Amino acid sequence: MSGRPFLLLTSRVDDALAEQERAAFLRLTGLGKDDVVHVRMEQGPFLPIDVTAYAGVVLGGSPFTVSEPDSAKSIAERRVEDGLRVLVRELVERQVPYLGLCYGIGATSLALGGVVDRTYGEPVGTTTVRVTDAGRSDPLFGALPDTFTAFVGHKEAATEPPPGAVVVATSDPCPVQAYRVGPCAWVTQFHPELEEETFVERIRAYADLGYFRPEEQDSIIEAVRSADASAAHDVLRRFVSEFG
Repeated sequence: MSGRPFLLLTSRVDDALAEQERAAFLRLTGLGKDDVVHVRMEQGPFLPIDVTAYAGVVLGGSPFTVSEPDSAKSIAERRVEDGLRVLVRELVERQVPYLGLCYGIGATSLALGGVVDRTYGEPVGTTTVRVTDAGRSDPLFGALPDTFTAFVGHKEAATEPPPGAVVVATSDPCPVQAYRVGPCAWVTQFHPELEEETFVERIRAYADLGYFRPEEQDSIIEAVRSADASAAHDVLRRFVSEFG
């Protein structure tokens, strides 16, 4: 370890889901509780942040969506979005290691000039991710299998990545599954941080948020339980290993 902790930023409005996300992050990376500073952005202002105090910054998924009109967003959602616009630009400019997950690709694309809309949303469940030719030489994605299974569930996606971004992973339903900006900033549309049981609990918690029809819940959970998403977890592990 570098001696500096990692910063985990989340915006889960449910206390149990927020704790579950932190615990899964620790399990999958092997980090100890003292190696991670957890900041829940939905609870109040989270800037300023001394980004140099951290080995890296990880932005977790969220029920928030950047492509909604501002009139449909809560005060907390707009505040988080505005704060992330400032923070993401600083992380990229100062080349602080950064990994944004699901909501992270929306917030990052918005901050850096990409296009986020509802064109390539994916239903809750699994998808087959392919590493691109550019991804084969990428520090995080280069060691992954050419194709792997990952957990997904998102209403929006990056139709156009920001200028200068390198798409390192794709899929048939969602062309931009992951991209890198600069030498050490990555975002993924899929969820490297979700284990099977974590995802199942998330599915149950979000049953009424419009990601799927209620009658589909049991079949979605069955598909998730039969999937092997271990290769997707390696994105998270490699990020921590590379910069920890």
